Amino acid sequence: MSLAEIVVAAIAVLHVGILVVEMFFWDQPLGKKVFGSAIRSKEFAAQTKVLAANQGLYNGFLAAGLFWGLWLGPQGDPVKFFFLACVFVAGVYGAVSVDKKILFVQSVPATIAMALLWLSI
Repeated sequence: MSLAEIVVAAIAVLHVGILVVEMFFWDQPLGKKVFGSAIRSKEFAAQTKVLAANQGLYNGFLAAGLFWGLWLGPQGDPVKFFFLACVFVAGVYGAVSVDKKILFVQSVPATIAMALLWLSI
């Protein structure tokens, strides 16, 4: 497994983790620990639980696409690039609309993975 594939796999696993927290632990202490100030109160968490679950599902789709690209091997590079670009855009939007640290959690790793994939072609 190349360094590019390891980074892509790590990003996919990260998005599975985001799925789990957003879908199942949003209104639990783990959700508050992971998302901090985005969850302003227990009431807010309860009111936004369904929205968070929807976001989690989308993160699951990103992970599924990355795993699919990995499963395809080198022929899956276009698939990996596409889903990494989706992760990048989601990270930029999240950084602008929610919290700047999302840029470093999603967009920066996606950029690194795309560069590594490009260099391995």
